[in-house]
Amino acid sequence: MTESTGRETAGAAGGPTGEGAAEDAMRRLARLRPGEQGSLFTSDLTVNEFLLVREAGFRPLGLVLGSSVYHVGLQLGRWSKNQELTKLSQAMYHARELAMSRMEAEASALGADGVVAVRLDIEFKEFGSDIAEFIAVGTAVKADGADPGPGGTWRNNKGKPFTSDLSGQDFWTLIRAGYAPLDLVMGSCVYHVAHQRFTQALGTAGRNVEIEPFTQALYDARELAMSRMKAEGQALEAEGIVAVQLSGHSHKWGAHTTEFFAIGTAVRPLREDHVIDRPSLVLGLDD
Repeated sequence: MTESTGRETAGAAGGPTGEGAAEDAMRRLARLRPGEQGSLFTSDLTVNEFLLVREAGFRPLGLVLGSSVYHVGLQLGRWSKNQELTKLSQAMYHARELAMSRMEAEASALGADGVVAVRLDIEFKEFGSDIAEFIAVGTAVKADGADPGPGGTWRNNKGKPFTSDLSGQDFWTLIRAGYAPLDLVMGSCVYHVAHQRFTQALGTAGRNVEIEPFTQALYDARELAMSRMKAEGQALEAEGIVAVQLSGHSHKWGAHTTEFFAIGTAVRPLREDHVIDRPSLVLGLDD
């Protein structure tokens, strides 16, 4: 594998600088005029999600997004050794963080308290080797009757709008139960799984047997991703992380190199004396 450091590609005029939103985006957001009479919001929420977010005491302000086109390089490694490819792990995390921070900057420009139904996507482009666009998109919302609790704000302890990948239905359930989202937390680990030597492959041919080095490699990689996500939750002083998703993707690196990515919504209680409603039993009348 060849050595190369991950980096963001240079943008065109009017594009984003650092962690801020693009100039073109800021002009688009200014035209939304959130809160003014006759202003129009945009949202990727479904009808049911929109109505439940409104029922939870929030109103949509506009669709916000962040993008980072990033060159994800390769890294030197020994084919016969299980190991994390730390430079690739850092590159994949940094690219997502840039996209997320630009989405948050757009939400702040709208005066939002948070961003709901956030999606994080990666799309590898054909116009350059190892170039991918990292995209974060969600609906910015403003509290409209929802009580943030004793702290008096819906923003997290970083002073930023909360972010959450929960659906509108789950967001409504969370707020109704007395909890609030703090932030999307994530952890990434790009790991190279060692190639089997010929004698090892020959020894397992035709047998049902665990390949322990592979098991250990995949276990270690997932554990690293999970522990990094947990560390972000602890930094936010969260009570827990809900709706965690743990996925693995080889992207364009080949079968023996995989990124394990953990993501979830860190949450806090709105107040210590909140009471969680007991679920009601609903029976369908269909045959």
